[in-house]
Amino acid sequence: MITRETIEEVKNRIDIYDVVSDFVSLKKSGQNYKGLSPFNNEKTPSFFVVPAKGIFKDFSSGKGGDAFTFVMEHEKMSYAEAIRYLAKKYGVEIKEDRSSTESKEVQSERESLYILMNFAKDFYKNTLTQSEEGRSIGLSYFRERGFNDRTLEKFELGYALEGWEHFSKEAIAKGYNKDLLEKTGLVVKKEDGSSYDRFRGRVIFPVHGLSGKVVAFGARMLGKEKNQPKYINSPETDIYHKSDVLYGLYQGKNAIRQHDVCYLVEGYTDVISMHQADVENVVASSGTALTESQIKLIRRFTENITVLFDGDNAGIKAALRGIDMILRGGLNVRVLLFPDGEDPDSFSRKVGTTEFQKYLKEHTQDFVSFKAGLYAKEAAGDPIRKAESIKEIVSSIAFIPDPIKRSVYIQETSNLLKIGESVLLTELNKILIQERRKNEKENLRSQVVEETAILIEDIGGQVKIDPQSLVYYQERETIRLLLNYADQTVEESKLSDFLLHELEDVEFTNEVFKSIYQKFKEAAHHHQQIKSDYFLHEGNDVIKSAVSELITSRYDISPHWGDKFHIHIPKEKDMLNEMALSNVLRLKFRVVQKMMEDNLQKVKNAESSGNWDELDKVLEIQTGLKKAESELAGSLGIVVAK
Repeated sequence: MITRETIEEVKNRIDIYDVVSDFVSLKKSGQNYKGLSPFNNEKTPSFFVVPAKGIFKDFSSGKGGDAFTFVMEHEKMSYAEAIRYLAKKYGVEIKEDRSSTESKEVQSERESLYILMNFAKDFYKNTLTQSEEGRSIGLSYFRERGFNDRTLEKFELGYALEGWEHFSKEAIAKGYNKDLLEKTGLVVKKEDGSSYDRFRGRVIFPVHGLSGKVVAFGARMLGKEKNQPKYINSPETDIYHKSDVLYGLYQGKNAIRQHDVCYLVEGYTDVISMHQADVENVVASSGTALTESQIKLIRRFTENITVLFDGDNAGIKAALRGIDMILRGGLNVRVLLFPDGEDPDSFSRKVGTTEFQKYLKEHTQDFVSFKAGLYAKEAAGDPIRKAESIKEIVSSIAFIPDPIKRSVYIQETSNLLKIGESVLLTELNKILIQERRKNEKENLRSQVVEETAILIEDIGGQVKIDPQSLVYYQERETIRLLLNYADQTVEESKLSDFLLHELEDVEFTNEVFKSIYQKFKEAAHHHQQIKSDYFLHEGNDVIKSAVSELITSRYDISPHWGDKFHIHIPKEKDMLNEMALSNVLRLKFRVVQKMMEDNLQKVKNAESSGNWDELDKVLEIQTGLKKAESELAGSLGIVVAK
């Protein structure tokens, strides 16, 4: 087991902004940072990082917590894995108890898969440089490509020996489980029960996840063996879903954020060659069709994509199908076309670093103009094809969310295709209206739910206004005040003491709030002070998520707003007396209303069963509750029906 001292050392060094920004592009928002959710597909940022409190909160998925929680949620790691990952990031030496050997033997299967993939990566790397076959075939191939030692190490390239069982025999000899080898896809099991290595006689390209862990492999054949594909890749596994991974994103994410643009290419060698040409902000879809998840991945780091097309017509047409998806995702798309017969790999080696970078700068154009120009050439002299081309181009323009950009692209298309702007606008409006009608009901429903949720201050998705929901809301507000202002002075005492005393006779109904409230009571009983940090470090996942939400503000008022409009905007700390008292009264008021509703059901049951003694008793209780409701309503200035 990892020692407590190690965990505390990691906690002391962590900067949550630094941790999260490895995976999400964050922008300053008041004292905090915000960005697009890494857990949900969204167009409006609702993911917040609060450096002062060391927490994150994702309002779209409900997830929240500290840096450990984020790494665990995002990378699907265990707590121990998250500690090891962050310890490595911050240079903390891992110290373990003597029982660590035993604990390793009972690691989860998922952890074991990562460990085995790392072993495979090291095996293929060593084979490339330490074996005669690896040096003469694999290393020679990479040298012909112009890959230097730094590049080989950066992408951890390797080689798989010819032969059916070189890797599997070595893995089994090192103690790795045969079933686990099959689950990683490194070994293929035959119908007769025997097995063989998936990768044989090929150069190896490890595929890294965002945290740097190897999740899969791509392998290229070097010979011309018939009936064998040029590339083979790892199958889908528990740790690898190809639609959610982009090759090169781990190595290029910082450059993408720095340059605020991502180059999208097709293959492994395209990515690597561009890195050697000092263009590191590049990723590849690895020969698969671009997916929404991959677009979402890119959007975490930039909203600008430049698609690099090989200089052949078939490749262009195939890639065009994915561009509309990028436009639909709200990203800005530009295009670069290489000369005929060239791709990023061959062209960068042909012209050298300086000329390659110059070509990228001088030949990039916006996508819609590129598409319009492409179809303009194809449709020359063919009215029917020209009409089809216009519809295809306008349908792509319709995906662009920004109306100003749509208008500019319509003008450009009009000039290129020599057709009236009004005709294009008419076609565009037809598409937009049709799409709007198609989604009208769904959008309206979502808008109503969202607005209602905001009105009742995000009460955990409970938008039904009934006594129980209102009790929930007031319990939530009580806990929010305790977490944020427990040590602030209210009515000549600490806010925590005031609330605990005034709500002594109230029993919380929500289990999460009840648990948090109980901890405050226990701390007060032992004359101790408890803060939100305690729950973020010691609470379970549900409590961490709830606490991070309650101490994270989604909206910040600009400090200059009040000065500009000459309006005084009081802060919560200035109104704690009123807020604390009001909350106590409102919580008791909602609890009484809930008790009245529950007791009313007892009245109905007693009437229907003819139990008159019980009826007299519950009616007396109802009268008392009604009186309490009236008194509390009077204190709050609320009018209730008699």
